[in-house]
Amino acid sequence: MYHKIIIVGNLGRDPEMRYAPNGQPVTSFSVATSRRYTAGDGQAVDETIWFRISVWGKQAELCNQYLSKGRRVLVEGTLIPDASTGSPRIFQRRDGTAGAAFEVRATTVRFLDRKGETAEGVIPDIETVEGLSDEESIPF
Repeated sequence: MYHKIIIVGNLGRDPEMRYAPNGQPVTSFSVATSRRYTAGDGQAVDETIWFRISVWGKQAELCNQYLSKGRRVLVEGTLIPDASTGSPRIFQRRDGTAGAAFEVRATTVRFLDRKGETAEGVIPDIETVEGLSDEESIPF
């Protein structure tokens, strides 16, 4: 069996990098995807879905170095379900409404903004990020 998810969206916050107990880097960031459609009653509806992304290894270091809030990315990976329910992680927001977190373990992250100068420096070619093997990306 097999599943894969592909997400194209914008980072909702700057990436945060940390190290696993085995010393391997892992970077986390959130990605928002949006769509607009017309509901059955004729009203325009804006829908935004948030994904929590984790990326490992050399890709984690590159994402931490070159990505920032607002940048557009394409993420390929697998959904990580809540261990107790097998569903997205459900939580309660501060305002009391229910929310769900869709968590993704990235296998590939593509930087979709134009190559060129940023506040952090030059964005690498897509091949720099995609050229890593799955063994380098995921610690197991």
